[in-house]
Amino acid sequence: MTVARQDFEDAIAAYWDAGKLQGEQSAIKAAVGVGTAGSVRSGKHFDVIAALLAKFFLEAGYPAESIRVSKSQGLELPGYYRPQKQWDLVVVHEGVLVAAFELKALGGPSFGNNFNNRVEEALGSAVDLRRAALADLFPKEKPWLGYFFIMQDGQGSRRPVKTAKGALPADKIWTETSYQDRFGIFCERLMAEQLYDAACYVTSSAEDPTPIELVESLDWRHFSAAINARLTYLRDLGIPG
Repeated sequence: MTVARQDFEDAIAAYWDAGKLQGEQSAIKAAVGVGTAGSVRSGKHFDVIAALLAKFFLEAGYPAESIRVSKSQGLELPGYYRPQKQWDLVVVHEGVLVAAFELKALGGPSFGNNFNNRVEEALGSAVDLRRAALADLFPKEKPWLGYFFIMQDGQGSRRPVKTAKGALPADKIWTETSYQDRFGIFCERLMAEQLYDAACYVTSSAEDPTPIELVESLDWRHFSAAINARLTYLRDLGIPG
């Protein structure tokens, strides 16, 4: 059994309709506890994405109690520059951090301010945890981090944006790029610096929820392959037992 592309497309469609639960997604959500009060920090819309990702680990044999999606289960992981940071989905089994995911989105109309906020959040979360790992706060296996991002598709996110005339010029790569372009560049650089082990970046909208994957290396195919590679690696080590 695998998590199919249709599961991914169904989850993106359901993201835009937080009250719409389909059969299998409902069963997964019930198994891992999403949909309870204060489940995913980013809101009920991300419950269905959490369920989609949880399916990988449920099918790989991880017990439901190892898959944490609600505050009551404990989503906090150790930091280095701060005591703890709350992630959106955490899989811990017998003391091993199997995976931790950030689930984030960006919508209009204020793409500019929120773009900077999302960049700073993603960087801060990854840098803090990676440094905590170097301090032996994750002693058993190297942590694995995933980043899942949905940007609202529309004129505001597609339109080229000028860079401000600052004290020093910006990197030319940003010239006349849209917010959709910029987030693709950002996610590619997150991966190049190995801050995250996998990133999935899609654009979509309530009017047309079909996911658009602008960057091949950040598409669902690569993201799901990276998750499965992590599962295979740990399975070869006898995890889960």
